[in-house]
Amino acid sequence: MINIRKILAIGLSAATALSLGGCGSDSGNVNTSTASEKSISSAAEKDCFNFADYLNEEIIDIQKVDNGDELDSLCETYSFIFLSDGYKIKGYISIPLSCIENRTPCKCMVYCRGGNSNLGALEKSDTAVRCAVSNYIVIGCEHRGGNETEGTDQYGGDDLNDVIKLIDFCDTMFDFADINDLCVEGESRGGLMTYMAARQDKRVKRIIVCSGVSDLVTCYDESEDKMKQVLIKCIGGTPEEKPEDYKRRSAVYWTDEIKIPVLIIHSKGDSRANFETQAQIIADKLKDSTDCTFITYEDDIHGFHEEDMSIIKEWLAKH
Repeated sequence: MINIRKILAIGLSAATALSLGGCGSDSGNVNTSTASEKSISSAAEKDCFNFADYLNEEIIDIQKVDNGDELDSLCETYSFIFLSDGYKIKGYISIPLSCIENRTPCKCMVYCRGGNSNLGALEKSDTAVRCAVSNYIVIGCEHRGGNETEGTDQYGGDDLNDVIKLIDFCDTMFDFADINDLCVEGESRGGLMTYMAARQDKRVKRIIVCSGVSDLVTCYDESEDKMKQVLIKCIGGTPEEKPEDYKRRSAVYWTDEIKIPVLIIHSKGDSRANFETQAQIIADKLKDSTDCTFITYEDDIHGFHEEDMSIIKEWLAKH
């Protein structure tokens, strides 16, 4: 189990307030969308730094989350239900208190979780820990078909639209969000979604992949029968039956289309996402076309290391 106190101790340092224009201000506002382009009411009608005020036809339920004194002293976290392709999708967002108190837009990170359907569901602290350490707004959502979320998990099919929808919200709706340096982070299967989001959406400026999947064809071949059945169900067949569908989800086949900085973190003994076929090969290819930082561990952990947040924070500061 991840030790939140240790992560905060490793990754936290004194936060520096951003010198950006406040809600409704033109001076210093570095958002890519102007206030007139935002699809919310004016600041006079609602508080654009209060996420509870963003109920509308697309965000249909918002609930504040209690993450305990340590995290709540650094950020506010909300669960919310939003519509994507007509499906109700559950998400979480954490907003730095410095953003709210100083009335200054903050940079954003979209977090793509691992697993499938209910397996590996988001914890309410997942976005909060990343927010508290990075001082970024962090937003993420569940996969379709699991944990209060409608639709069917397609493992990087139409469910990618849910990730893009989160980016849309930060770009055109949330006045507290600055997406100029938008980062997407993904773990395990979320790494696959992260690569795909970077390929599809040019608003993504940096990506981070922890224990990620980059080649779904070899991932299928190396998986146990239970995981093979999950992929067949989600994608509609095997790699032999659906070769283009598997390759479309596999960044190793189109690394030349990723031109933004990439941070890859992977354990050499990872038995769920093979180090050689899912990390080493794509890191080597990406270094030919972009700025790729490759961090490795000698252990067999699949997923998040407590040290990762300090690595991520330092990397974000440089990129």
